[in-house]
Amino acid sequence: MQLTTFTDYGLRALIYLASLPEGEKTNINTVSQVFNVPKNHMIKIINKLAQLGYITAIRGKNGGILLGLPAKDIIIGQVVRGIEPMQLVNCAPEACHITSACRLKSHIAKAKQAFIAELDKVTLQDLLADNDELLLFLTPV
Repeated sequence: MQLTTFTDYGLRALIYLASLPEGEKTNINTVSQVFNVPKNHMIKIINKLAQLGYITAIRGKNGGILLGLPAKDIIIGQVVRGIEPMQLVNCAPEACHITSACRLKSHIAKAKQAFIAELDKVTLQDLLADNDELLLFLTPV
């Protein structure tokens, strides 16, 4: 299974925000620079994460973005469910003429559930705990 770049960059943005001191704000430009992601793409990602409550976005002169929840409360599987389409194959009858007799789709569904179940065991805090090496990579360029 491969996550979309939208989900990949969303997770990276959350990791970056979690690496900041608690309550510290940053901005989309900085997050875009850290991961070399186009700003317009990052704006869409941050907006989606804000809609889901994982990020708080504050407008205005003293605005910025920061985690909307403590890192220990952000479960990676839930984040992926919220932003990843999760359609691995198109089993619609218009797309596949064997769909009514196909047994593969149930196994794909089980594999997808197992994938997400594994991610449900991990919090954002778990990704940063005792990971000083990661923090070295999160310095803005």
